[in-house]
Amino acid sequence: MAKRGPTYVCQACGAVYHRWQGKCDSCGTWSSLSEEAQAAPVPGGGRVPSGGRARGRIFALESLKGETQDAPRIVSGIGELDRVTGGGFVPGSVLLIGGDPGIGKSTLLMQACAAMAMTGRRVVYVSGEESTSQVRLRAQRMGLAEAPVDLAAETNIEDIIATLGQGERPALVVIDSIQTMWSSEVESAPGTVTQVRGSAQALIRYAKTSGACLILVGHVTKDGQIAGPRVVEHMVDAVLSFEGEGTHSFRILRGQKNRFGATDEIGVFEMTGAGLSEVGNPSALFLAGRDQDAPGAAVLASIEGTRPVLVEIQALVAPSALGTPRRAVVGWENSRLAMVLAVLETHGGLKLGQHDVYLNVAGGLRVGEPAADLAVAAALVSSLTGAILPSGAVHFGEIALSGAIRPVSVAAARLREAAKLGFESAVLPAAGADIGDGNGLRLRRLSHVGELVAEIAASAPRARSSQRAQQADR
Repeated sequence: MAKRGPTYVCQACGAVYHRWQGKCDSCGTWSSLSEEAQAAPVPGGGRVPSGGRARGRIFALESLKGETQDAPRIVSGIGELDRVTGGGFVPGSVLLIGGDPGIGKSTLLMQACAAMAMTGRRVVYVSGEESTSQVRLRAQRMGLAEAPVDLAAETNIEDIIATLGQGERPALVVIDSIQTMWSSEVESAPGTVTQVRGSAQALIRYAKTSGACLILVGHVTKDGQIAGPRVVEHMVDAVLSFEGEGTHSFRILRGQKNRFGATDEIGVFEMTGAGLSEVGNPSALFLAGRDQDAPGAAVLASIEGTRPVLVEIQALVAPSALGTPRRAVVGWENSRLAMVLAVLETHGGLKLGQHDVYLNVAGGLRVGEPAADLAVAAALVSSLTGAILPSGAVHFGEIALSGAIRPVSVAAARLREAAKLGFESAVLPAAGADIGDGNGLRLRRLSHVGELVAEIAASAPRARSSQRAQQADR
């Protein structure tokens, strides 16, 4: 038998090599290969015996036809978390939640554990990064010290599963974090790709057989991806991302994968001294403190899942002294901004080639839907011409490469949210579904981006003269 040699596993993507090299050919990461012991081969090498029949257990097959029922739910007691998960936790499901260090993952899960434990269910919180006294101290700061949550500080998978099997079956198990877990059956150091994959498989097997809901906390890499092999994301039932800016107090929980619900829902939280508090009206939070008398600001009526959210789009167009003007974007796609700029130059008659362009979604929210095109274009034209957009107007619509403004979905819900917050008018595509009276808003329908440019540019001289008058009065 040939001697088994060492293998080198990429810690970023999990690719396996038989010799060390400086760069992973699979993901392009440098210095990410780590030597790990090769697993013992499967007896028989996976070959079919000479008799032509593979050995294995014969199991019964089921028909696709039959009655089905919706998956039962366990409400966590935190409305924003239940919204993202699709209505609560499903027994036997496995969730993977990732986020930057210090963003509040452990805080959110401790609050969820305490809320579920107060309803009489058994909840177990296993920490591989903190001692039980540290976890207890954090719970005291949040006022959750009286919650009957079972705590443990352990990293060995076999010991954890054996302990969970004693006594009453837990309804919820939190593992914080999966990168600190290790299995004695895997010959590798904790945190490596092999250990993360083996530990996750053992925990998922326990959750499926016992019916307990399992939440795994995962570290993230520098580019925001969950660290470890991507196969873990495929094995779990849901992948949640906890996002936020260090300079802002709010946090956004976003679903990236969910077998039991939608993947475009978001939950909004605000970080306070007593933990995370739910934000029932995110639009009011994102629009708080906006400057209504400054050019380059437009309000977007966006949709996040089933929830309409109003955010402010800020743009700054300034003459550039560089040979290649700068294009900086925060909260939106760079490629989408380049497309809108090209359409404004080609079909709107604007000259932006010698200007620096800065675009920001106020509040740190990331917007990915095409309906933001019209609000972005309005903010860019307003900044370039100096015109001040009406403070009581919202914008939404998709811009095509031909300059046409295309309709977007869920227009009625966007207008309803704008009317609830006191807005008076809306700029939207000319085509689209019938929205009735528009919830009392004055509707300005546009069919081409040239109409938008002409309308904003027409108000630019009045805006500049009013600004001069205000400065003279001061």
